[in-house]
Amino acid sequence: MLFYFLKRILLIIPTFLAITILCFGLTQFVPGGPIEQHMMAMRGLDSGAGATATTAPSTTTGQPISDTVRQELIEYYGFDKPILVRYKKWLIDDCIGMKMHSYKFTDKTAWELICERIPVSLWFGITGFILSYLICIPLGIAKALRHGTSFDLISSVIVFVGYAIPAFAFGMLLKLIFCGTVDSLFDLLPLGGFESDNASALTGFALIKDRFLHMLLPVLCYVIGSFAVLTILMKNSLLDQLSSDYIRTVLSKGATRRYAVWHHALRNALIPIATGFGGILTIMFAGSVVIEKVFEIPGMGLLSLEAIETRDYPVFMGILSLTSILGLLGQVLSDLCYVIIDPRIKFSNK
Repeated sequence: MLFYFLKRILLIIPTFLAITILCFGLTQFVPGGPIEQHMMAMRGLDSGAGATATTAPSTTTGQPISDTVRQELIEYYGFDKPILVRYKKWLIDDCIGMKMHSYKFTDKTAWELICERIPVSLWFGITGFILSYLICIPLGIAKALRHGTSFDLISSVIVFVGYAIPAFAFGMLLKLIFCGTVDSLFDLLPLGGFESDNASALTGFALIKDRFLHMLLPVLCYVIGSFAVLTILMKNSLLDQLSSDYIRTVLSKGATRRYAVWHHALRNALIPIATGFGGILTIMFAGSVVIEKVFEIPGMGLLSLEAIETRDYPVFMGILSLTSILGLLGQVLSDLCYVIIDPRIKFSNK
C-alpha cells in the first residue's frame, strides 16, 4: 500500500511536466500576446499588457512600429530564444514562473499576486465545501431512508431545480432580488466584493457581520453547484448498500434497522462521496471563475480570468502550475480517503 502511494506521488512529476509543457507551448503561439498588446499600447490603441513596463522599448504614441522596435520587444519578452530554453528558464530559474513579473502589474511577481488572492478564495472555498457536505450528506441519507415518501419527492424537485440552474445565473438572480439593483425587490446585501471599503476600521461583531453579508450569496452559489450531484450520489449509494446481502444478514441476526444503517451501510455508502474530498484542494485555492466574476470577488478565479484576458502569461502559468499540483495531489488524497473509510480496500502495486 505504501509503495502504491509513493508511486502515485512520483507520477505527479511527469504529469505536471506534460501539463505545463503543453500549456506553455500554447501561450507562445496564441495571437494577441504580450508583444502585440505592447505594440497596441505604443500606438495608443490599448493600455493592455506591457503598457507600463519601464524598461521595455518605447516609441511615440500613434507612430508606426518599426522592425527594430518590434525586434527589441521580441528580445525583451524572451521570444527570440527557443521554446525549450524559455521553458527551462520558466521551470527552474523562475521557479515555475512564480518569480516572473506580471505583464499587467509590472511591480509585482506572479507569486505576490497569487498570495494576495489566495486568502479570499480560501474563505469562500472552504466555507462552500464544508456547507456542501454538511447539507448534502444528511439530506441524501434522509432521502434514502424515506425513499418514495412525499419528503423524497419534494426534496427531489428542489434538488433538480437547483441542478438545472447554472451557478452564474443563480448568482445574477440573487443579485437582482437582494442587492439593491434597479430591478431588485430588496436592498439587503452588498452587490459584490469581499468586504466593505471601510472594513479596516471595523472590529468585532461589525466586521463579522460585514464579512457574512458579503459571503452569503457567493457561498450559496458555491453550494448550489454541487448540491444536486452530492445529494443524489449519497442517496443512491446508501440505497445500494441497504439492498445488499450483508445488510439483510445483519437484520436477520436481530439488529435494528437503525443499527444496520449507522454501523454498517453508511460507512460503505460514503466511499463514492470520498472521490470529491480530493477536490477540496483545488476548490479552496483556485476559487470559482464564474462566481467571482459575477460578485466581483478579488480571488484566484477572477485573477486567472484577468490573466487570460490580458495575456498575462506569467500569472496565468503560475496559477495553472499551482492548481495542477493541487489537483494531482487531490487525486492521491481521494485514494487515501478510500482507505480511511474502508480499510478493506487494497490498491494494487502493479
